[in-house]
Amino acid sequence: MGYLMPDRAYDVLKWLGLVLFPALATLVGAIGPAWGLPHVDAIVLTINALGTFIGTCIGVSQIAAMGQPDPDSNAAHLARGE
Repeated sequence: MGYLMPDRAYDVLKWLGLVLFPALATLVGAIGPAWGLPHVDAIVLTINALGTFIGTCIGVSQIAAMGQPDPDSNAAHLARGE
């Protein structure tokens, strides 16, 4: 697929946006007040905003890749007259 970013970067960002940041926001929101962490709400909001931003970026890359035919697909071969 032709992503707007390298495959490795896409995979790392996908993991960050879909796994790490939501889990980290939940952890900070749960234990932050117990440990007396100041500005927990602002920290959780920031972590969630970062996760949403990354998710949007990888979504745009996915949509862009879906618009391009797979170079090994039958449709791509037919389009090239092969």
